[in-house]
Amino acid sequence: MARKPRLHYPGALYHVILRGNARQDIFITDEDRYRFYLFVQEGLERYGHRVHAFCLMTNHIHMAIQVANVPLSRIMQNLTFRYTRWFNWRLKRNGHLFQGRYKAILVDADSYLLELAAYIHLEKVGSGFKG
Repeated sequence: MARKPRLHYPGALYHVILRGNARQDIFITDEDRYRFYLFVQEGLERYGHRVHAFCLMTNHIHMAIQVANVPLSRIMQNLTFRYTRWFNWRLKRNGHLFQGRYKAILVDADSYLLELAAYIHLEKVGSGFKG
């Protein structure tokens, strides 16, 4: 069955969730996180979107992304492709890093944005994450 196309609304805000394939780690070292930050920054400059909040856990990512004219699917494809290619090169491996398609939930109210930002920022605290 074919996937439904993602809808694009300029200015839309999404809660994006990416998980490691089979819940495996996608960040092993601080260098991995720094490289991901670099790819996020390059994407911001290239596509003109905004990242209002993010949390990089060991095996998954939460991001609040507001798109401009470029669709979220293009932004995420670029980010996940570049990071996966780099991660696999660093570990001398190949194959999937992320579990299927990213999850994107349209944020439709300012009040939900506040709750989402708090949730994302507190994700590490609640999990006992130390990295």
